[in-house]
Amino acid sequence: MNTSGPAAGRGLRLTPFRGLRYVPDRVGSLAAVTSPPYDVVVRPDGLHHLESADPHNIVRLILPQAGTAAERHRQAAATLKKWLAEGVLAPDPEPVLYVYEQRSGDILQRGVIGALALSPASEGIVMPHEDVMADIVEDRADLMRTVAAHLEPLLLSYAGGDDGPDGAAAVIERVAERPPLLDTTTEDGFGHRLWAVPDPGERARIESDLSRRQALIADGHHRWATYLRLQRERSTPGPWDFGLVLLVDTARYPLRVRAIHRLLHRFPVDRALEALAGRFRVRTLDLPLPGALDALAEAASEGNAFLLAGDGRFHLADRPDARLLARTIRADRPAAWRTLDATVLHSTLLDEVWGIPDDPQHIAYIHDTAAVVEQAERHNATAVLMHPVREEVVRHLARQGVTMPRKSTSFGPKPATGLVLRSLGTD
Repeated sequence: MNTSGPAAGRGLRLTPFRGLRYVPDRVGSLAAVTSPPYDVVVRPDGLHHLESADPHNIVRLILPQAGTAAERHRQAAATLKKWLAEGVLAPDPEPVLYVYEQRSGDILQRGVIGALALSPASEGIVMPHEDVMADIVEDRADLMRTVAAHLEPLLLSYAGGDDGPDGAAAVIERVAERPPLLDTTTEDGFGHRLWAVPDPGERARIESDLSRRQALIADGHHRWATYLRLQRERSTPGPWDFGLVLLVDTARYPLRVRAIHRLLHRFPVDRALEALAGRFRVRTLDLPLPGALDALAEAASEGNAFLLAGDGRFHLADRPDARLLARTIRADRPAAWRTLDATVLHSTLLDEVWGIPDDPQHIAYIHDTAAVVEQAERHNATAVLMHPVREEVVRHLARQGVTMPRKSTSFGPKPATGLVLRSLGTD
């Protein structure tokens, strides 16, 4: 038995809940009502595409459209209430855990979805690795508070391994041999299957195994901060003491780590390049996007490197001036943090060289590489393409309690939003 991490009973406490799920007969298809997580949707193009895929697409709840934030959140609450009344969404008959599978080609990921207990003791058991922005937490908190539901699970990873027939991994594999509750394929080619785990004995084995584990927040730092914020608002125990999560054993199903790119609004490439003169080495690449990304990877293996785009070409910026880094980067952090590309981007480039505030009016965070380049070229902006951080660096810093600049990583595959929700009124 793997006894690394917290002692049994002092780790993750996962509990069953009554999932809210789409009723297949009331929607065009389950694939058509799903969405990527709210912060992965490339707005406005991706938003409009999802809204037109099906009138009941989950994006109408996670990214409602109205004139003000309050109006958006009230609209989401009204939409959810309407869909429940019409039978578009319905709660499962009893509280269960769920096994969730994603598959595409040689990628296979399985995990367990449940309601995770929140408490001050969660610190050190659930480990964040990125900073959050207060305005985003405020917006998500108001949305959750208004709709009284968790609309999409966080993605948490833990190191399980082979714990024999009574471990969580073994139970998950046995459940995945049964007929699923749902089976659908989304337009990105990923197959999604979901199973209920109603058997108390199987749930107990999963819960016991997880009770000796700690987890890394792979995706959903703002939602995790929102869970904790909303729980602190309540003075009595209740459903707000739990948060909807997907837990994946990365010893069995390693996650992929990708970069999250930056789009600098109203900041053309020529201005960005002019400010880099004498501070970074800059080379213009006569290469298509795949070749430019290969050049970025090679440069990043030797030090900090960034790929700038937006004027129809790619510009590789690397070899920053050592004196500039020493002056702009905090010295009271571990070396692994000081040398992160995201640290150099925010502390040196954005704050010092370019003087760009880190707020939505000036910066957008976009996961899709081609999309961020296309938007930069369309709007005369600058795309800053990043190279992924190695997962071991992320875990190393998280175990030290050191958070990275926000949106430093993108772990995946991410769970599809819309396959199972958690109502705080029925749970």
